[in-house]
Amino acid sequence: MAQDSFGSIVVVDDDPEMLSMVHDHLKRSGYQVRAFNSSPEAVKYLSSGGLDALGTELLLTDLRMPELDGLDLLQQVRRLPNQFPVIIMTAFATVETAVEGLRRGAFDYITKPFKLNELSLTIERALSFYRLKVQNQALSAEVRKTWGAQDIIGKSPAMRDIFDLIERVSSSNASILITGESGSGKEVVARSIHSRSPRAQKPFIAINCTAIPEDLLESELFGHVKGSFTGASADKKGLFEEADGGTLFLDEIGDMNTSLQAKLLRVLQDRTIKPVGCNQNKSIDVRVIAATHKDLKKAILNGTFREDLYYRLAVIPIVVPPLRHRMEDIPLLAHHFLRKYSAINGGKVVSFSQAALQKLMSMSWPGNVRELENMIERLVVLTRAAQIDTADIPDNETTSSEHFFGNATADSPTLTDLEKRYIQLILEKTGGKKEKAAQILGINRRTLYRKEREFGFIHDEGEDPLEE
Repeated sequence: MAQDSFGSIVVVDDDPEMLSMVHDHLKRSGYQVRAFNSSPEAVKYLSSGGLDALGTELLLTDLRMPELDGLDLLQQVRRLPNQFPVIIMTAFATVETAVEGLRRGAFDYITKPFKLNELSLTIERALSFYRLKVQNQALSAEVRKTWGAQDIIGKSPAMRDIFDLIERVSSSNASILITGESGSGKEVVARSIHSRSPRAQKPFIAINCTAIPEDLLESELFGHVKGSFTGASADKKGLFEEADGGTLFLDEIGDMNTSLQAKLLRVLQDRTIKPVGCNQNKSIDVRVIAATHKDLKKAILNGTFREDLYYRLAVIPIVVPPLRHRMEDIPLLAHHFLRKYSAINGGKVVSFSQAALQKLMSMSWPGNVRELENMIERLVVLTRAAQIDTADIPDNETTSSEHFFGNATADSPTLTDLEKRYIQLILEKTGGKKEKAAQILGINRRTLYRKEREFGFIHDEGEDPLEE
């Protein structure tokens, strides 16, 4: 390859004049080019296993050719380990056939006659896509090998300890209690344990104990029989039964009321459930992983959490550290989220400046990994350049109450609209921490959840996207 910024391209066309024109243009543009007027010869070269062939980053082929046409050539190269993009050159009359090439895996097609700058733009777009894909694959493999377990990423000592713990506990059936601040990644840890366990092919079912009203949570967990309460028009399986053979993740277990805690303790001890309104027990085989952002030992002293349930759940305790305690993980996480959202949004933004990474590491991140992910997604969408720099990253918000009320009341909103705006402000200022936001607002957490659903902040009735 001539330069890192250019690529190695194979061009195939049985028209000598077209082949020569495209070859010379690409050579002048700085690409390394191999030209073939025979598609079988191109296949032979690409399949040879030579270093030059293995370095091929793009195939530009005519559609109508003797022996092996463009679609057949596409099918041949799709079998090669190096999955480089293919661009098809076609006359206007055969556009429909070229579209069939897209269905079979071609990156794009270009109609003859075309302008050379149009060809260059299509090639540049294909190469950018290909290199981003290769980079994602390489970095993801390295992350999995060195710095991660499933979707958990980190190289800090605290995270390495968690990776090691995940490896050691995944094969057991012991209950696990994961603690950590909201947004720190508790559910990701739980999913990683499940996916590495012998239960990996069975269901992983997660429920946020705070998001379900107290009077419905028992039915949601254990199921009910028809007629057991108003609205129970048919028998319903509970989540324990749905998760049979797999893992049930009970998020925000610290908010479960004490009467239901007693029933959960019985389930963990006896491995049986009793649906609401049923007199018979059902045996279940479920591994329970619970999580909370609360200090359950304090809750035990306050009488809001059962000590016996705590020790039944915390057979294996795992503490997920907040992001501010593992700042060295921020560059890894930032690059991971950049690759993820760049791929979704067209691959335009591909890197951070060193100064931008330093700025990200200097920020407080009260919403932890979730807040960082939201920030990177926003930067990918809004940044115009290929690289994110410090100027693109907003400083921590310091909105004053006077500034908020001045702006919030400028259009003379209704009380409902004003309430919605204020709740949104408090959620943003607390980094999505529901308990803290509820305290500031002077309401309980369940009322806050209800308000979020009412105002459209949460779209899934059974799940709260701001909590783990």
